[in-house]
Amino acid sequence: MKKFNFKTMLLLVLASCVFGVVVNVTTSRLGPQTTITAQASQKLSQAQQIAKINAKLSKANRAAKNWIAYRESGYSYTARNGRCYGRYQLLRSYLHGNLSPVNQEKRANTYVASRYGSWVKAKRFWQHHHWY
Repeated sequence: MKKFNFKTMLLLVLASCVFGVVVNVTTSRLGPQTTITAQASQKLSQAQQIAKINAKLSKANRAAKNWIAYRESGYSYTARNGRCYGRYQLLRSYLHGNLSPVNQEKRANTYVASRYGSWVKAKRFWQHHHWY
């Protein structure tokens, strides 16, 4: 095994320290941009998921769903009213702890399909009773 002299060892330690600082500075500078890009990508992905969920609905059902969302929450996914939560004011228990917009869209479609058969019928019921 070769023996390194003190100057060579010092030069290697100094070079590794400089390299570590450069990597750390580069990572910290790129970090926020990477986070912003990831968040934008996640939002786009969420919007795509919601669009896919609602793509199965007819134009009339989408319009009725939108109408109910406005009346129930002003389109807010974080609206609260007692035990009800979200854009469609579903019971929190019906959301099973997942308050995400994607889950709200899925659960709202499931709820309306099982109770009314369609969003158009749910809207009609809402117009008579001011709830659905």
